[in-house]
Amino acid sequence: MIVFDASVLIAYLNGSDPHHARARSLLEAHSGEPWGAGSITLAETLVYPARAGRLEEAEAALLGLDLQVLPMGTGAPGRLAEMRADLGLNMPDCCVLLTVQNNEAIVATFDAGMRAAAGKLGVDLAPDAPG
Repeated sequence: MIVFDASVLIAYLNGSDPHHARARSLLEAHSGEPWGAGSITLAETLVYPARAGRLEEAEAALLGLDLQVLPMGTGAPGRLAEMRADLGLNMPDCCVLLTVQNNEAIVATFDAGMRAAAGKLGVDLAPDAPG
């Protein structure tokens, strides 16, 4: 299972994002694997499309990816608080990492801070697409 953070999904949805091609390549390279994201990540991904009046279009594009909406698990508030205190990440990033841990998954992210925090937690990273 690969859990996407918002950096990958935002780049995928936005053709002018500097990481758009990288996001498309990543998704293509892992097309045979199950994918997921937490509801907080999906909401974060949809903020800019909502502001631009393109919410329905963006939701349809995400639905087309066949993403599973994954739970953070029991005890999430306390676990998130500890993660935020220990790692200094923002709450949405903590939500991604807790979702990864709870679902025994790996994380796909373009965020350097998230990558570093994943390493500290022993969370595996999805390999970037070749080329």
